[in-house]
Amino acid sequence: MNRKKKMSGRGIVAVSAFVLVCAVFLGSLFKIQVIDGEEYAKAGSSISVKTVKVEGARGEILDRNGSALVSNRQGNSIIFDYAYFPPIKENSKRNQIIKALIELFEQQGLDWNDNLPIVIGKDGKVAFAKDREKDIEELRTDILELNAYATALNCMDALVEKYKLEQYDTATARKIASVRYEMTRISFSMAIPYTFANDVPVETVAKIKENSSFFMGVDVEIVPYREYTDGTLMPHLLGRVGLISAEEYAEKKEAGESYALNAMIGKDGIEGAMEEYLRGTRGIKTISTDADGNVSTDYEIEPLQGNTVVLTVSKDLQEVAKKALSSGLEKLREDSMVDPAGAIIIEDVSNGEILASYSYPAFDISTFSQDYSELVKATNAPLWNRALMSTYSPGSTFKPCTATAALEEGLITSGTYFRCTRSHTYLDHRFQCLQKHESLTMNVVSAINESCNIFFYNVAEQTNIETINEYASIYGLGAKTGVELPEATGTLDSPEYRASLNQVWQPGFTLQNAIGNGGSMFSPVQLVNYCATIANGGTRYRPHFVKTVKSADYSETVLENGAEVILKTGFSQNTLATVRRGMELVGSKGYCSYAFKDLPVSAAAKTGTSQVDRTINGYRVTTNNGFLITYAPADNPQIAICIAAEGAGSGSSLATIAASVYDYYFNEMGNLDAPEAENQLLA
Repeated sequence: MNRKKKMSGRGIVAVSAFVLVCAVFLGSLFKIQVIDGEEYAKAGSSISVKTVKVEGARGEILDRNGSALVSNRQGNSIIFDYAYFPPIKENSKRNQIIKALIELFEQQGLDWNDNLPIVIGKDGKVAFAKDREKDIEELRTDILELNAYATALNCMDALVEKYKLEQYDTATARKIASVRYEMTRISFSMAIPYTFANDVPVETVAKIKENSSFFMGVDVEIVPYREYTDGTLMPHLLGRVGLISAEEYAEKKEAGESYALNAMIGKDGIEGAMEEYLRGTRGIKTISTDADGNVSTDYEIEPLQGNTVVLTVSKDLQEVAKKALSSGLEKLREDSMVDPAGAIIIEDVSNGEILASYSYPAFDISTFSQDYSELVKATNAPLWNRALMSTYSPGSTFKPCTATAALEEGLITSGTYFRCTRSHTYLDHRFQCLQKHESLTMNVVSAINESCNIFFYNVAEQTNIETINEYASIYGLGAKTGVELPEATGTLDSPEYRASLNQVWQPGFTLQNAIGNGGSMFSPVQLVNYCATIANGGTRYRPHFVKTVKSADYSETVLENGAEVILKTGFSQNTLATVRRGMELVGSKGYCSYAFKDLPVSAAAKTGTSQVDRTINGYRVTTNNGFLITYAPADNPQIAICIAAEGAGSGSSLATIAASVYDYYFNEMGNLDAPEAENQLLA
């Protein structure tokens, strides 16, 4: 009788292991052939696979009500594809392609990305570009490995040798070298294509495609570009984007932020200030080419658009302010010896939100690249943001500050009177008052209204510059306001400041500063915030341009930029009420009443004029700058305005500009944040 032998434990383990291995093999085979069959087939037939990092589109910039100011559109970039571009050993072919491409663009009047920090002057001499120290250092040491003291000519000679450009004239060699230098700088490779030109017309793209056999590896890539609803509306505020510089790259790297060497970055304005929010998130795409030359693209990681920045600025109010300032300054041209220039800035007195800001003259941000060479040469400095970066002697707009100091220190009361004799002698120096008054006897209210210098000279004799400056500092004058964009610090005149200029402080300087004609210098944004602090009862807010930051799909609030109190001044309400009464009279009966009389609300104001020495046509002449600070309604303030005008005859001449803003704001605009006016996605 045959008996079946029982299988040993060792046999069972062996059989089980064999079955398990077979199962894993069959499962893997099924996954490869059935589940992932298409992917493996594609990979198997590919002769080229490369992985490229792709920048995400930048976020949009909107006004406070959701109206687009900066958005994105699709455009063409001309790039060099490493896989098909002649290899580095084929220097001659590379140079021929680059030269022909440059000539094509120049024939059509198009810009290409020329970032070499070397220029050739009209005299044919080679020199370093101005204000490019970091780029020059990188060129010398990192790219060319020269000594730190190498001249521009040394660098140019080294570039010619490095890229085999001996056969070309200096100008042509410099252009080709610029492209080759940039390719080296960004480590041109499969993973890092080189961008030769941005936002290229389809006609030029077609010409390149038609000659693709010659333009080996020169390809077109569709990428997002910044689009402006109106490039002239707020160019200084919005700012621009551009290719990252060596200095910017180093700064970002040191800060732990990852940027590609060919990345676009916010250069100035909101684009620069809010770079960390606006910048998109990079994705990764794989480009595969099969044996038949077919190209397929797949995203391993999708690039993500940057966040949406919502400004405090109202697009419509900005348009009104722009037109009012531009036309108002142009009307002053016939009575002025200088080209019209100035700024207007409007602030919500209850929270520090900047509702409009415009500097004149300006430019079109959408054509900045094309216009750049003319803009930098313009004598009236259209690129300069006068609202934030210019500082001026404020003239009589400073008198409310002097009045505040005297009232708070108990040096005067609202019942203190001084007689204006049109002349004031102090330490053998004579100071004058140029105004004609209804009454020769002045208190602080009438002195503010009629801008009496003699009253404030008497006040200044009882105080000192340290006390005056203390109150100016409380108002935020002579110091940065904290606004998001670059701004001037300004100056508070003092013995220490004069010593820094190798000047001796004279006792009469205190009197001059008391009326705003000394050495103190303030920016329009400081002056409007000072005016807003008076208007709202003594709270100084941080002025700001950014209201909130939303995710690209508006589903999430990334940043809520609410009102920020810098300080409560602590000024007595009696003091502020006294100062405001004087300013209310300026608007209702004084120098601004001619422009404010038909407004739907009452407005308070203080005008100012300061003298400036200028050189015009080779002659040294004295001209005036005009200023106006104002708020409305006088009895329940909502907004404050500062207007500065270079070469204006007087501050009172600017009242019609402010009146245009008030007329629109209180007659047509209504509630800034009314639900029906605001994009619901931003709520």
